[in-house]
Amino acid sequence: MASVRPVSRSGWTERKAPELEDFEAMASEVLAGLPDDLLLRCGHLQISLADYAPDDVLDALAIDDPHDLLGLFEGEGLSEGEETRISGQMPNRIWLFRRPILDYWAAMDESLGDVVAHVLIHEIGHHFGLSDQDMERIEAAADR
Repeated sequence: MASVRPVSRSGWTERKAPELEDFEAMASEVLAGLPDDLLLRCGHLQISLADYAPDDVLDALAIDDPHDLLGLFEGEGLSEGEETRISGQMPNRIWLFRRPILDYWAAMDESLGDVVAHVLIHEIGHHFGLSDQDMERIEAAADR
């Protein structure tokens, strides 16, 4: 429908989806905001970013839709002996997947920064040996 009013431009008119570098900056801000004692225990943890999880990872997790995986922890959590690493062992890694995070954000009533923070902190929870069920209980208790 045509309008007789002049076109006004919103702040979103020229914006594009954030690139991987933007996600890296958001993840860095989240990490920098963690308490020092927690951050020290994340010392050898690598944060990596990709648009989607690789097909072999999705297959191993029996995930059909690549949009269903927002993040992933790879490695041995602290409760599984990560603190006693052996030479040549790969460091623990957290993956953030940009496109699924963007789709989730578009469907929810949260800021993108909050979604990135939630996914990153969830995966850090796995680094500390927490299961998905453990984290759900912690989140539910925090919401009360």
